[in-house]
Amino acid sequence: MYVAAAALVLAMALGLVWRRRNGALREHGRREGADVERLSTTELGASLGEKATLVQFSSAFCAPCRATRRILTDVAGMIDGVAHVELDAEAHLDLVRRLNVLRTPTVFVLDAGGGIVRRASGLPRKADIIAALGETVA
Repeated sequence: MYVAAAALVLAMALGLVWRRRNGALREHGRREGADVERLSTTELGASLGEKATLVQFSSAFCAPCRATRRILTDVAGMIDGVAHVELDAEAHLDLVRRLNVLRTPTVFVLDAGGGIVRRASGLPRKADIIAALGETVA
């Protein structure tokens, strides 16, 4: 009985952590003194935005990917100089491995030079994307 109760408490704790992190934008893992990791137009297969770029890794059967696409397209349309690029994770395995993309959707916020500023795994909130862009563009 104690084992079942402990397993239930552990499952609840893990569920709460997962729920809190799902879609949350956080700084991309930069080490002290290291250069910012950058993505080029060649790697993306599209032009970078004048001010910022929203890069989304998606997969064919991912329902949250469709919602993420709508959010990022809306935000890119609202803010001048912001581009949205969607990449099929299966077709870009080299980038998936390099950027440690473990699930779809995964979103990266890039500055004007293609430097990765923020990332989120899961469905991000529109307000969080706008706030991240505000920090990036400012």
